[in-house]
Amino acid sequence: MEKKVKMELRVLRLDHRPGRDKRVSSHAALVARAFGASGMIYTGVKDTSLEDSVNKVVKQWGGDFFIRHASSSWKRVISEHKQEGFTILHLTMYGMPFRDVVGKLIKESCPKILIIVGGSKVPSGVYDACDHNVSVTNQPHSEIAALAVLLEHLGPGIEKVEAGFDNASRKIIPAERGKNVVQRSIRA
Repeated sequence: MEKKVKMELRVLRLDHRPGRDKRVSSHAALVARAFGASGMIYTGVKDTSLEDSVNKVVKQWGGDFFIRHASSSWKRVISEHKQEGFTILHLTMYGMPFRDVVGKLIKESCPKILIIVGGSKVPSGVYDACDHNVSVTNQPHSEIAALAVLLEHLGPGIEKVEAGFDNASRKIIPAERGKNVVQRSIRA
């Protein structure tokens, strides 16, 4: 297996619609955070409830994860990330097998990756604007599950993530039965 390089991973969630996508967008953010991404940007309707919910998790469970609404279009977000040296991956069931792409990115030591997770209908321009269209499977599936699989292969590895995040006021102690959560006070 190839050695993983330290990467900065971000997620771009397209076309958030609070009435229909609250759980999908919040789950995309939670999966991104749990699997080592540094943040999520979303387009569509600004949703302070979504942002507050994710920020509450970060405050309680630690880490430096950010969530922010893109006041500009997805085109601008992609363009700005390309200017910052990010490789752009679009998660789609129509793309190339992710294992092939991930292997290539690891060999090339790509330090910054923006992963695009679709919304209601992905504009055709997204397919052209990104560096790689990647699929976890070429069958209909959950974009959240695909994000988790991709991040597990790109990110710090589940072992590191399971070790916990800095500045967490809560930490789970694994138990075969029941729930064991340790509360700590965090100094600001």
